[in-house]
Amino acid sequence: MSKSIFELVDDLPTGGLTVMSLNALDFAIPGQWQNTVGFDNTIKVVTGTDDPEYIQAIGERAVALYNDKGEGYQTAMWLYNTVDSGSRLLGAGAMANKVGEKFSILGFLGNITPKAETAQTIDLSVKLVAEIVAYCQINGIPGDSVGDFLAGLSDYGGESLMRMCALVCFDGLIPLGPDFISMVMDKMGGMSPGELEGNPTFKGIKDQIPGGNTGGQLGFITESFGNVSGWMSDFVTSRGLSPEVVVGNIRNFVDISDDKLDYLGAFLDVSTNYYVHTGTQTLARRLIERAAAEM
Repeated sequence: MSKSIFELVDDLPTGGLTVMSLNALDFAIPGQWQNTVGFDNTIKVVTGTDDPEYIQAIGERAVALYNDKGEGYQTAMWLYNTVDSGSRLLGAGAMANKVGEKFSILGFLGNITPKAETAQTIDLSVKLVAEIVAYCQINGIPGDSVGDFLAGLSDYGGESLMRMCALVCFDGLIPLGPDFISMVMDKMGGMSPGELEGNPTFKGIKDQIPGGNTGGQLGFITESFGNVSGWMSDFVTSRGLSPEVVVGNIRNFVDISDDKLDYLGAFLDVSTNYYVHTGTQTLARRLIERAAAEM
């Protein structure tokens, strides 16, 4: 049986590589993300209340909303989980070492190789589409409403902005370089449906991507990336982001040697699950906000 929403939020880690890697991006969006964990604690943070009865009432309503099959919350949670799982198929499981403030990747490189550019391109594009579809599910709007997503993206903050920041940095800049936006648009524009079909991240969420068939879905993914490319470009420029700057900040948290930088994107894929971590936090916040509004 799948976990309840309060179990998912209660089980979020307070430390480890995912949290460290996200903290390393604080320089790009200062103060936007705090690692809020625990369901009752999240209710306190979101509502500003300490009243136990009110917290319980909000929690019960949030759980009921999450459990309602007529709502899109469980589908959004499934999307966050599935795209992270697709990325992690790259390597042989997650890193076990969770002790200390710095992690060396040298001992693990036998099992990790850089992804081919095409695979990384698809992963990035499909993750972005998963964000669009999850946004639509959470807000009760059709899954192909890219215009609504773009309007909402301008108001992104907190966990949601951190997820997009990590998407740009960990799935764009680090593995594909400073010109990742134009590179992805070129590759997606020349891609065949067969290439898309072979990607585990795409296969994982295929049934939720608008388009009807693989060819139509490829068109939707390509168009969606193009529509969001302006936001990503502005984000990179306005925050002075580059692979070197991002890696330099990650080095404050994770021990990386210069000759292993090619492996950093793969290492982050295998050893972190930033997408589902921040996705769970986003979902909890939206549920609590709605529950509070309905009280």
